[in-house]
Amino acid sequence: MERHFDEDLRLLKERLLRMGSIAEEMIQKAVKALYERRDELTSDVFDLENQVNQMHVEIDDRCLKLIALHQPMAVDLRLIAAAMKINTDLERVADQAVNVSQTCHYHLLKETPVPEVVLLTRMSEISQKMLRDSLDAFARQDVELAKGVLAQDEEEDQLKARALTQLIERLKKDPERSSQYVDLILLSRNMERIGDHATNIAEDVIFMVQGKDIRHHGGDFIKER
Repeated sequence: MERHFDEDLRLLKERLLRMGSIAEEMIQKAVKALYERRDELTSDVFDLENQVNQMHVEIDDRCLKLIALHQPMAVDLRLIAAAMKINTDLERVADQAVNVSQTCHYHLLKETPVPEVVLLTRMSEISQKMLRDSLDAFARQDVELAKGVLAQDEEEDQLKARALTQLIERLKKDPERSSQYVDLILLSRNMERIGDHATNIAEDVIFMVQGKDIRHHGGDFIKER
């Protein structure tokens, strides 16, 4: 029975990381569609959403069955609990990639390009790195890497605030392109939310490995390093 449980845990982690890989791919395609103005990439994102939604249900089912059949304790139970929460965050990351693609497909790519799109470059780079690092931290049970994700969240927030200020200023000065600037504001919010979900995953990794719940005081936790 123990051997089956260990194998089931291994498969759970494997499926979760596969879901994370698809979510990463969705973000990459959505961002590429934005910067290269390639609308065909948005269709790829919409197609991949179906896979993520199916895996979301499947992984939750795996977690519930593991708890019901094996009644795990301590570190194994924390792993399963973390997997359920990470599963939800990955599904929401995929939703953000879909939101970016929808904004591009239905609005931004049909409008005259504006140079202010570069304001999102660093935000998109950080959000993608945060997600990649948080998933690597889960795969390797690496607390230090997870802490690094938490540290990046503050930079993401600062970049979003600066981008918002500049885009609102452009709205006032160039009202004829107001729709483009509003779209970019929405996209900056999507990038920030991807970073927020990566932060949640990093917090779950720390809980899984150390049993510490650092939600709502992650900044204080970082300062203790």
